[in-house]
Amino acid sequence: MSAQTAAPAAPKFPIALVVGVLAMVAVLLLPTPADLPEAGHRMLAILVFAVIIWVTEAVSYEASAIMITALMAFLLGTAPSVKNPEVILGTSGAINMALAGFANSALALVAGALFIAAAMTHTGLDRYIALHTLDKIGTSTRRIFIGAIVVTIVLSLLVPSATARSAAVVPIMVGVIAAFGVSKRSNFAAGLMIIVAQATSIWNIGIQTAAAQNLLTAGFMEKMLGANVTWADWFIAGAPWSVIMSAILVIVTLKLLPPEAQSLEGGKEGVKQSLRELGPMTAAQKRLLMVTLALLFLWATGGKLHKFDTTSTTFAGLVVLMLPRIGVMTWKEVQSRIPWGTVIVFGIGISLGTALLTTQAGQWLGQQVVVRTGLDAFGPLGVFSILAAFLILIHLGFASATALTSAMLPIMIAVLTALPGDFNRLGMTMLLGFVMSYGFILPINAPQNMVCLGTETFNARQFAKVGIVITIVGYLLMLAFAGTYWMWLGWM
Repeated sequence: MSAQTAAPAAPKFPIALVVGVLAMVAVLLLPTPADLPEAGHRMLAILVFAVIIWVTEAVSYEASAIMITALMAFLLGTAPSVKNPEVILGTSGAINMALAGFANSALALVAGALFIAAAMTHTGLDRYIALHTLDKIGTSTRRIFIGAIVVTIVLSLLVPSATARSAAVVPIMVGVIAAFGVSKRSNFAAGLMIIVAQATSIWNIGIQTAAAQNLLTAGFMEKMLGANVTWADWFIAGAPWSVIMSAILVIVTLKLLPPEAQSLEGGKEGVKQSLRELGPMTAAQKRLLMVTLALLFLWATGGKLHKFDTTSTTFAGLVVLMLPRIGVMTWKEVQSRIPWGTVIVFGIGISLGTALLTTQAGQWLGQQVVVRTGLDAFGPLGVFSILAAFLILIHLGFASATALTSAMLPIMIAVLTALPGDFNRLGMTMLLGFVMSYGFILPINAPQNMVCLGTETFNARQFAKVGIVITIVGYLLMLAFAGTYWMWLGWM
């Protein structure tokens, strides 16, 4: 043969990785402030590196976690100890700091949540619940949109993974679109899929166990503030906002992407056909549903009817799900369905935030923010409005709310700690944790957005068209809640 097969193109070298390294070196070369330990100076350099590679996605999140671990081991390991500056910390002590996040109960809860999400997918219970919910809604476009949100709410309670929920709902919605006989590029199809993505983010705020960033927020609360917020308290604070925003989402989507028809024939029959193909609920699905409802009850009543924490009750549920004959999955089936990289990134994220506190870098940075911005001149509502706006803007550069929370929440807590005045720092941290889920504007800002974008029913412009309005209205509604409802609850 005379023709030669073209060699595959060599992968491009990640320039952003070089930029991250150079930025880290630049910070390291700056003089160490007199009131900042050497280890804290080096942690700030690592933080700058982490933010750059997370924002640019120069490498995968899993690879970045390993890089950050190695940097902490050697940069902190060769720095003087914060407790005793006469002694070098050593790589052994530094690697313990880098891996400290893996001993946090929030990490165990994330792993448990991923297990439950995998069990839902494995047994098909998520699809069963979604289809039965849609079957009760109706065939008008408004009802279908509302039905999509109801499905999202139900699954948010039962499936503690935003990506897993969207992955379960999207194929069903694609089937609904096909049953309606409309184009994938119709306003109806675009609006329906955008609602699935946006509603997932909205209910990440209302339900503590719905998203990893919420559990990371809980982990930082425990590490840095020595306290936590129960599942029920989070729900009481966040769910009313999510309910109002769900209604606004439907109204905005119908207004900006008006469906081609108000009622589409064939949709309900399409759902019923899918239900017939699905068949009755299996024994495994029934057992899984009983366990998840029991867990939901235990989460909601923690600290009120019993003193068991969320992580412990979740693991008790996992024991039941793994028991021979009674359980629904074997370990071999579990390990192939859980994204273990997420667990690694989560653990290193907690370690990064904790190390910022341990080396006094977080406190120093918080003091600088307060002094240089005049934030201490504002009351609690003013502080919340400024910090929330900052987080919303900076989220545009992040493809993961977990990464955003890892990088920014420890700094936010340090700022709140440095501020004078009598206000609820734990409550304010929770409210800023709500803002971490604002991935409404760009598809890249949340994994569930990308899952929905993959259906090719909408483009980034349509998504942003709805998302900008939702972001502005959601922010203003949070300010209204902060000045009234959340203040009445004592969280401000």
